[in-house]
Amino acid sequence: MRMSHVYQPVMLLELLSRNGSASVEQIAKSLLLHDRSQIEYYESITKNMVGRVLTKNRGLTDKKGDTYSLNNYEQLTQQQVQELMSLCQNRIDGYIESRGGRIWVHRSKSAGYISGSLRYNLLKQAKFRCELCGTPADQKALEVDHIIPRNKGGSDDPSNFQILCYSCNASKRDTDDTDFRGMLDAYDNREAGCPFCELPEERIVSENELAIWLYDGYPVTAGHSLFIPKRHVSDYFDLFKPERNAIEALIAEAREKLQSDDATITGFNMGANAGTTAGQTVLHAHVHLIPRREGDVKNPKGGVRGVIPAKQQY
Repeated sequence: MRMSHVYQPVMLLELLSRNGSASVEQIAKSLLLHDRSQIEYYESITKNMVGRVLTKNRGLTDKKGDTYSLNNYEQLTQQQVQELMSLCQNRIDGYIESRGGRIWVHRSKSAGYISGSLRYNLLKQAKFRCELCGTPADQKALEVDHIIPRNKGGSDDPSNFQILCYSCNASKRDTDDTDFRGMLDAYDNREAGCPFCELPEERIVSENELAIWLYDGYPVTAGHSLFIPKRHVSDYFDLFKPERNAIEALIAEAREKLQSDDATITGFNMGANAGTTAGQTVLHAHVHLIPRREGDVKNPKGGVRGVIPAKQQY
């Protein structure tokens, strides 16, 4: 059962409890209360951000298990409690007033709906670490970031996502003024006469928004596959991060299918030729995935070191 199936009865409950009508904001708040993934997200924010600061840095709170308590609360009078609550509310109101609509702009323009399963897969792919600074999830809350922001034309395709900790994500939002329009236009770049820009439809095994999987026309072994960016780009080192993501997604798909279809495959070689000196013949970036089988060569030791035959064995 998907979360969207829960949303419908939640909305009906809200309408029924309010004599048949409710505002969008009231319904949204009710949905939020029933969305466990959102609660878990803010639990992470509580533990790794605000709770950590107030407990370890400020010494204002204490934490036992999953419960926070305000130090010396029992010494406060009811009037002092009310005064402190008023001060906190004034601080919140003042900050929002000073920032205006800018306080939420990163969410209204950059954030699209990301399902819990997709978020989990992205986190797993990133090994639950920020892909910029390497901070693990148990130290800082991790967020799904659009590499090319949606307000700059970036899509919600998984290849355009990366995992950033809240600090790196906030820094990227505040300081990144790159003009992405040229990058977006570059994705449509094709070159006349390039065999990979003019692939016949029947050669394509699978594809996503930015990359293609096909079988090599001159295979080293059965199942030898190529993964090609749709954009015409000379070699692997010139790929944009979303293109690398797209290629890696297709490689994972291919590996699973090849091993499922052929039980004799027990290993793979993979890599890219970058430049004519390295043996690149088609100057459109592509990555090779070559299935290996027991006994396909006399001594496989060294693997890709065999690009210089005398150096393969060591």
